[in-house]
Amino acid sequence: MSVAVLAHVGLGSNLGDSRAIIAQAVQALGGLPGCELMARSADYQSPPWGPVPQPDYINAAVRLRTRLTAPDLLEALLATERAFGRMRPGERWGPRTLDLDLLLYGDTVCDEEHLQLPHPRIGSRAFVLLPLADIDPALVIPGQGTVAWLLARVDASGCRRLG
Repeated sequence: MSVAVLAHVGLGSNLGDSRAIIAQAVQALGGLPGCELMARSADYQSPPWGPVPQPDYINAAVRLRTRLTAPDLLEALLATERAFGRMRPGERWGPRTLDLDLLLYGDTVCDEEHLQLPHPRIGSRAFVLLPLADIDPALVIPGQGTVAWLLARVDASGCRRLG
């Protein structure tokens, strides 16, 4: 394990009791070895992406303080998805019980085959930016700007914050 880093993870679900799944996944992330849950967004309902007909998603985000390396954290996220019944590879942009995306790992910029940081589509997705804005609208996405600045430039009309 290394020095503690703040990491941001996006959560999504559109199969089963998605709000309960998101809540359970948030608990699981906070319980990962070397990780501490620092913040959690509200839940958001958002329309699905891609050509596959499917239910709306429930999305959220968390901020973790972690001592795991970025590759180890990514592997822990994938293991958590599997524990919730997610199978990879599945249909691209298809329905899923749980989707966990490592959005940011400190200010790390990385473009490797299995690890891209910041997440390559972070700045264009309202369902990612809205939950991140709950946590920290002034959060800087390396090379792109703040969450608030990016959010002002995307269409968030299909997304709604849930009580």
